[in-house]
Amino acid sequence: MITVHHLNNSRSQRVLWLLEELDVPYQIKRYQREPSMLAPEALKKIHPLGKSPVITDGNRVIAESGAILEYLESRYDDEERLTLIEEEEQLQSRYWLHYAEGSLMPLLVMKLIFSRMGQAPVPWLLRPIGSAFGKGVQKAYLDKQLATHRQFIEQHLAQHAWFAGSRFSIADVQMSFPLLALTARGGRADSPAIQNWLDKIQHRGAWQRAMQKGGEITLS
Repeated sequence: MITVHHLNNSRSQRVLWLLEELDVPYQIKRYQREPSMLAPEALKKIHPLGKSPVITDGNRVIAESGAILEYLESRYDDEERLTLIEEEEQLQSRYWLHYAEGSLMPLLVMKLIFSRMGQAPVPWLLRPIGSAFGKGVQKAYLDKQLATHRQFIEQHLAQHAWFAGSRFSIADVQMSFPLLALTARGGRADSPAIQNWLDKIQHRGAWQRAMQKGGEITLS
């Protein structure tokens, strides 16, 4: 049976969602973040990098969100629930699958880091300086970059029901976490197509089952 090594409040929630969409049996091994928000050392026993998401399937250990989603779809989508026939939709799905972690998530992680430079573990004497520096970087660079990405995604979703086109795919699963993070970190305004897409995925039965099993995602 597949084991999802699930870190609370993390990107591994996407793996649970896809498994629910495919109706594939799995079990969850839970890990809790350290006070530093990093994953616990126990995850290094599963994969040398000690990161989540990671799954085990028999003797296989598979890490990285996109690789896991592609593996699960190719191996377990026997009913072709997420299979894309049109070449253009296949290309779109592949693009967004890689865009999520390659282009959007690095900016969102930087946004999170710089927004916390006035908090612990920064020494309290340095927190005013850290806070001012963090706000400056966000205003001068990160917020502008994220606004460009938000507009790009908004335009795409205004013209397509799903990221690949007319059909739900693993690209939608992959894009769920960064879009939740984007809207939580100030990207909700003037984005009706993004919000409509988020409403659609959150009303899917598989999404709701994954949330019940894995826990709600809290982002800020």
